[in-house]
Amino acid sequence: MSLSFEFDEINRRAAADPRGFLAECDAQLYTRLAMATARIAERSAESPIVLLAGPSGSGKTTTANKLAEGLRMIGIGAHVISMDDYYLTVTEETHKRDENGNLDYETPDILDLPLMRAHFKELEKGREVPVPRFDFTRQARSETTHPLRLRRGEVAVFEGIHALNPALLDGGVHATRVYVSARSNVRRDGSIYFKGTWLRLTRRTIRDENFRGASAALTFSLWAGVRRGEKKYISPYKGLADIIIDTALNYEPCLLRDTALPLLRGVPDVERAAEIREIAPKLESFTPLPLDYLSQKSLLREFVG
Repeated sequence: MSLSFEFDEINRRAAADPRGFLAECDAQLYTRLAMATARIAERSAESPIVLLAGPSGSGKTTTANKLAEGLRMIGIGAHVISMDDYYLTVTEETHKRDENGNLDYETPDILDLPLMRAHFKELEKGREVPVPRFDFTRQARSETTHPLRLRRGEVAVFEGIHALNPALLDGGVHATRVYVSARSNVRRDGSIYFKGTWLRLTRRTIRDENFRGASAALTFSLWAGVRRGEKKYISPYKGLADIIIDTALNYEPCLLRDTALPLLRGVPDVERAAEIREIAPKLESFTPLPLDYLSQKSLLREFVG
């Protein structure tokens, strides 16, 4: 279930007690993560496999690592594996083209699904598997692998946008399924004022610009395809999740504001440009908070560094 944040309350708290506001919001997310950790622990006897999915900008990597950390604290060994390492080497045969003639990076068909299913089965039996590595600079699978074997009581958390796709569990494999997303909207005067979807795009734009060598213009040009992929390949399966975690933090619009605004201005004429251009004026109306106030342990560190 998603939460609902109130615009006036966010600005009031940000102005009156900014550090206390951030600490309170972080504590609320930690509570949600602790509840998810306890549920995973309860289900670990059924299967050592945890599949964690969510759309772009949800904080999947940080969430997976925080869940693993929480499991270790209660005596359950945990390993985090990125499903990106199971990508197939990019060729015309493995990657179909979309309606615009571009390679389709959103479909689950670019994953080595048979290999993943085989690895899940072997891990359930306590056997060692060679986890592949994907070289993003070459867009190809690396020749090196790293071994993974689960001891009794350990779990493996596989995180990726397609982790809830039913094709992964063909063949009788069991798993605990987790869905994460920044799901909460900010409301003002009874209406949606700032969408959770915009929060995810803002996170991604900052991260891609600063850490992935992708300009804001490129991120915006890809966003329509990303959203189509989410609606086609991710959202239909979130109802299969055993656990749902909302990663939105109600201080985010205030904290990301000054970093994001320069990137969100001058949106080029791309698909969904009209909607993207709505974000900056709304974001500008939030009380700004400096990044210095952000805890080093905050989930937002995945996006702002």
